[in-house]
Amino acid sequence: MKYFLFSFLGLIAQQSFAQGTPAQNLTGDTTRKIEILGARHLRQTELPNGDVLRTLAGNARVRQGNTYLSGDSIVLNNTTGIMEVFGNVHINDADTVNTYAQYLRYVGNERQAYLKKGVKLTDGKGTLFTEDLEYNITSGIATYKNGGRVLNGNTVLTSNGAVYYSDTKDVYFKENVQLKDPKYAISADSLMYNTEFKTAHFIAPTHIESESGNIFTRSGNYNLETGEAVFYDQSVLKDSIRSATGRSIAIDEKTGIVNIEGNGKVVDSANQVILLGGQIFIDQKKNTFLGTRKPVMIFYRDNDSTYIAADTLFSGIKWRDTTRTIKQTVTDTLNVQTLDKAPSDSIRFFEAFHHVRIFNDSLQAVCDSLYYSTDDSVFRLYQQPLVWNGQSQISGDTMYLYTQNQQPDKLEVFFNSFVINHPTRGIFNQISGRTLNAFFAAGKLDVVHVRGNAESIYYPQNEDSAYTGMNRSSGERMQVQFVNQELEKVKFIQQVNGVLYPMDQRPADQQYLKGFLWQDNRRPKHKLELFE
Repeated sequence: MKYFLFSFLGLIAQQSFAQGTPAQNLTGDTTRKIEILGARHLRQTELPNGDVLRTLAGNARVRQGNTYLSGDSIVLNNTTGIMEVFGNVHINDADTVNTYAQYLRYVGNERQAYLKKGVKLTDGKGTLFTEDLEYNITSGIATYKNGGRVLNGNTVLTSNGAVYYSDTKDVYFKENVQLKDPKYAISADSLMYNTEFKTAHFIAPTHIESESGNIFTRSGNYNLETGEAVFYDQSVLKDSIRSATGRSIAIDEKTGIVNIEGNGKVVDSANQVILLGGQIFIDQKKNTFLGTRKPVMIFYRDNDSTYIAADTLFSGIKWRDTTRTIKQTVTDTLNVQTLDKAPSDSIRFFEAFHHVRIFNDSLQAVCDSLYYSTDDSVFRLYQQPLVWNGQSQISGDTMYLYTQNQQPDKLEVFFNSFVINHPTRGIFNQISGRTLNAFFAAGKLDVVHVRGNAESIYYPQNEDSAYTGMNRSSGERMQVQFVNQELEKVKFIQQVNGVLYPMDQRPADQQYLKGFLWQDNRRPKHKLELFE
């Protein structure tokens, strides 16, 4: 009868508890109280030290403030406010963050959760997976130290350790961080990632790899959803033909525009060109780039470089018809063959605007604007160009400078052509005419042909290199020979008129041709001048 009576009373207690026993305060602090919501079975045990344990089994549920905790079974310590949850653990924090696991140790006074085995935390934006997680519900901070991953849409991030902040939706990943996205693969030692805005913040050396190239950075942020990114600390962009670096690099994937600010540098390895500047824009879709703020472009080839400075430097692509063929003659020791060669489908060109300066060891020049094409390796100089080679200055309205292997090969001057050769103090050999063709040998002025209203002032020398007089002549056409960068011989072809004055009888008004202007002060003397 006694056994039956106790069993009957226990059954009544279990049934009434399962039907919703009033909430019970298991801690003294009402702000930290844990309320029992329900379970199929309840058992209370008093320990020898006076602590009271309550065991909830079967769909066990409790609440602390706006936080709901549930599991297959729960063991509560009535005195310490500590509980353990076993099997199918679920923490619902104010319907904003949900956490799942197979085991939970919960310190109620601190609202600190220790979860193990198949842990999953989700905030509606991203989901965190790990085997061992510490989660403080008050601060909303969760930490794993033994490896885990975060799934955010199609983006997966893995690392050895991470700290999650539920209020800002930020995750701080550290040690062996890997981000996998359909478009990108990111590797870093540390990384901040926001699951709400899908933004990665780089705080350590980072490598970003994609189909279009690679990015190496130490600092910056990148929105994987909008494709907008900013990198700092001399980050580097690389693809198959080009690399770029700068103090800051901003990228907009939708437009394909890259903006480089501060110490900008672009290396076009395919065309052997380097662009430096305070600001550089790259259009990845059109394959163009533009430099401003004291830009300098360097053409490098065979241990020789040509430097170009201007207010603005630009490089673009010109497309052409590839269906046509060109004839190429190939000569060898046995025979001569004519081959059909298909031209390339694109030509890279370069433009410079305003205050253009050019420096090469063999030749220097200034002009207002310039155009250069890889198709013919010709520098086209516009608006009062000046060219210096050795002791000679050449001027005209427009010039075409043909080059081979970065060396001057031929110079065409259109209208108002003028050559001044200044071998020594007080001596100015001069040539003028309508048009001029100058030819170079080993980078030095060799022969000059002048057409139309040709005039010259020439100081011949004797065998002792002493100047014997001043020869002033004119004609329709003229050929001038240079030796060791000094004017050696002048030959008129037709309609020749001339007079030779002894050195001590040179008329002051006859010593200079019309348009004479020696402008050596404008000549770039060293490549470093172009960076000033």
